[in-house]
Amino acid sequence: MPANKKYLTPSASQRFAKITAAILGGLMVAVMFHMALASWFNHVAIIITSTFSAFILWAVLMVLAFLGKNGWKVWGIYLLASLVLFVIFYFGKQTNPLV
Repeated sequence: MPANKKYLTPSASQRFAKITAAILGGLMVAVMFHMALASWFNHVAIIITSTFSAFILWAVLMVLAFLGKNGWKVWGIYLLASLVLFVIFYFGKQTNPLV
C-alpha cells in the first residue's frame, strides 16, 4: 500500500535538508551534548554512559527532524543548538581543565 501523496515532501531540496539534518545534524547535537556534559562532570562516567545515551538522543533527533515542516529551519535549530553546546563545552574546559 503506497503512502498518501499529500503527506510526502514534494521538494527535493526539502527532502535533502531533512535527511541530512536528521543524520548529520542530529549526530552533531548528540555528540556536542555529551562533550559539554563531559567538560563539567566526570568525563569517564559521561563517556561510558554516552555509548547508549548518545544513540538514543540521536534517534530522537532524527525523528524530530522529519516532523518539521521546513528542513532548513531544522538545520538552523540543530546548528544553533550545537553552537550553544560548544560554548558550554569551551567554558567548561576553561573552568575545569583537569576534568
